[in-house]
Amino acid sequence: MTTVWHQTKFRVPYKDTDRMEVVHHSNYITWFENARTECMRHYGLTYSKVENLGFLLPVLDVNVSYKKSAGYDDCIVVFTRAASYSPVRLEFAYEARKISEEEFMHGKGKEAETEALYGELIAKGNTMHMWVNKEWKPARMDKAAPDIYAVLQKTAER
Repeated sequence: MTTVWHQTKFRVPYKDTDRMEVVHHSNYITWFENARTECMRHYGLTYSKVENLGFLLPVLDVNVSYKKSAGYDDCIVVFTRAASYSPVRLEFAYEARKISEEEFMHGKGKEAETEALYGELIAKGNTMHMWVNKEWKPARMDKAAPDIYAVLQKTAER
């Protein structure tokens, strides 16, 4: 089985840095959330669509392992993939990597999906989520929204 990652590129904004002139550790979780949102959008599962169907996807757990620092205006790519899933849970894996200006503008990763990770690893982590309905009761997506569950199966099993 081939592992396919979705990639989201951006430059580190000044507001994400701290007094030490490096990205504050809490911002990586925001980066992961933005990348997860774009990954889901790429596969046709926007949060607004999911919510309009009556489902929410709250975070149960977040883990981040920091490897190196990033600073203002660095070029970053966050690789995201569905790491595991069940009818009620969904786990995403992330790798934040520093890339060159050339890779950011013209080089690697012009497509949304890739099998080959590139750049210098700066942080990696995962988030665990649970599908719930509007009353915050667990929802079995295989029964409640089989079309959404089919997209999860397709993307997670690649």
